[in-house]
Amino acid sequence: MSDATVTVLEQRPEASFHDYFKLLKPRVMTLVVFTALAGLVVAPVPVHPMVGFAAILFIAVGAGASGALNMWWDADIDAVMKRTAKRPVPAGKVSPGEALGLGLALSGLSVMMLGLAANLFSAALLAFTIFFYLVVYTMWLKRWTPQNIVIGGAAGAFPPMIGWAVATGGVSLESVLMFALIMLWTPPHFWALALFMKTDYSDAKVPMLTVTHGHDHTRLQVFIYTVLLAALAIGLAFTSIGGPVYLATALVLNARFLRGAWRIWRRTTPEAEADKYMVEKRFFRLSLTYLFAHFLALMAEAALAPFGLGGWA
Repeated sequence: MSDATVTVLEQRPEASFHDYFKLLKPRVMTLVVFTALAGLVVAPVPVHPMVGFAAILFIAVGAGASGALNMWWDADIDAVMKRTAKRPVPAGKVSPGEALGLGLALSGLSVMMLGLAANLFSAALLAFTIFFYLVVYTMWLKRWTPQNIVIGGAAGAFPPMIGWAVATGGVSLESVLMFALIMLWTPPHFWALALFMKTDYSDAKVPMLTVTHGHDHTRLQVFIYTVLLAALAIGLAFTSIGGPVYLATALVLNARFLRGAWRIWRRTTPEAEADKYMVEKRFFRLSLTYLFAHFLALMAEAALAPFGLGGWA
């Protein structure tokens, strides 16, 4: 070992358990776990609690694996962006090789164990989700096209389909609609973030829509996707997994979401600069509540069903 290598190793801060846990993107993992649980709960086939617990655990591990692999590949651009510069790999607390090794190990473990705990179809769907997030989105779309979020949103939309597959062993119209709900939610959610992150994506040379087409065009796209999202979200109320509780939730939240998207669209860039992008920030925060509330309402319908109160029956 050379003197230079020894010096680098001595200067590198010692990684803690918290640093390795941050590799798994725990905030994203929370969303994955919640939507996967919703897919499992609203499915028409009951699942033994132990099987359900194991399935959700291994779906969470798979989500964490995706996060570690994403941080391994994106370490160069994470180091440039203020929002991500303190992540374990660009901060030098965890080496790229360690992130890669952890991601691969957890990927294999999660897929194998989900197959054993539930069924092979759900395990295959989890494996495809990890592949899609790493290869299709992270390695290809993210640095190639401003449609990265639109197409790449599928990676975050699979969890309710996986939860549904754990219970039923397949897919259905309802699970596809839950998938579509997240996929249509993803562009306005991330574009709102990109609007107030200013130069982060341009500094990292990531072709986010704000960089390639400007803020005014991005605001228009936020509004268009929000309209499409609202139509789908409200329509979901009239399927077998919907009901009056979900419909009331969807009507209130989509009215607020449409109002926020309209306000974003009808403003000019100078006006946005004047108030430090507060409209975009509020819309972004609302988008987090929006998704959780929709899936919570779907689970409420399923919980009320045994008492004859859920759904339209």
